[in-house]
Amino acid sequence: MNKKSKQKKGKVIFTACFLICLLLVLWCLQRLVEPKYMGSVVEGAMIPEYYSAEKNNEVVFIGDCELYENISTVELWKKYGISSYTRGSAQQLIWQSYYLAEETLKYEHPKAIVFNVLSMKYSKPQREAYNRMTLDGMRWSPSKVKSILASETDGEHLIEYVFPLLRYHSRISSLTSDDFKYFSHRKKVTFNGYYMRVDTRAAKNVPKGIPLTDYSFGKSDWKYLDKLRTLCEKNGTELILVKAPTLYPAWYDEWDEQIQNYADKYGLSYYNFLKDQDEIGLDYSTDTYDRGLHLNLSGAEKMADYFGNILQTDHGCVSQKGDKKLDRYWDKVTSRYEAEKERQYRNLKKYGNIRGEKK
Repeated sequence: MNKKSKQKKGKVIFTACFLICLLLVLWCLQRLVEPKYMGSVVEGAMIPEYYSAEKNNEVVFIGDCELYENISTVELWKKYGISSYTRGSAQQLIWQSYYLAEETLKYEHPKAIVFNVLSMKYSKPQREAYNRMTLDGMRWSPSKVKSILASETDGEHLIEYVFPLLRYHSRISSLTSDDFKYFSHRKKVTFNGYYMRVDTRAAKNVPKGIPLTDYSFGKSDWKYLDKLRTLCEKNGTELILVKAPTLYPAWYDEWDEQIQNYADKYGLSYYNFLKDQDEIGLDYSTDTYDRGLHLNLSGAEKMADYFGNILQTDHGCVSQKGDKKLDRYWDKVTSRYEAEKERQYRNLKKYGNIRGEKK
């Protein structure tokens, strides 16, 4: 090899090494400035947890906080042997739920997908902060791209989801200890999608719904509900519609009637658990941690007990206990669940809050 060839080869190697180092630095910087969702706002950490979970679920719940805080997946397993997962996120919009369902059915084929209908009230994208909590955590796939495009608010751009550094670079001047602590890993914040709270704040002076001039759901809501229904049909998965038993925001009778009519038209099951509160045994002086907006652990376990019986009796869900792989998996999840329950009760007794923060 002559001198010119050696020099040319050296330049190519140098350029390649430089580009690799530059990309590595940019990746590290991007990883550093991305929100970690490990502090007081953990909702953005929920979606990515699904990918490391066992994929042999009888039931997958898809929707907003009315699912991930109100039904204990661990209680469903303990009492009924039903393996389930909640693919939930804060203010999850119906098109986001649809694309999460589309993605989920590429990983597994549950007997049923349960969708919470509250998000039918939103016919347009709402806020970027909530979009990010759902979309950033999804793995890249056609489903993610389509969900981003359907969710974009004014000022949002697909390229900023592809390269989050473009969106979050300004955080470099306001980094916290969590950004360094969770640079290379995240701790789990849910139990197969269920988010636990053991504290209690009784429901008082619950806000009443303000009368609306129009109770019709938007065209995009019906469009994606139709898409979700046909997606489930094509995959041999039953779609079950539910309205969680939360006291607010308001769920109007006019909305309830539209969902019931839709369910009747297409032969779907629809459960408005607001009507079953007494049968469930809910007590809003003890079973909520935020005055009736969400259920706490005792309420979520009651909901799981009640709905688990319906899933088993009316929807053919069977106990999966005895499957050695699932048994081992759920033993680990249950152990974490019991440990977290004990930790929260201990902090509540000692500090008056579940985070163990001194007043």
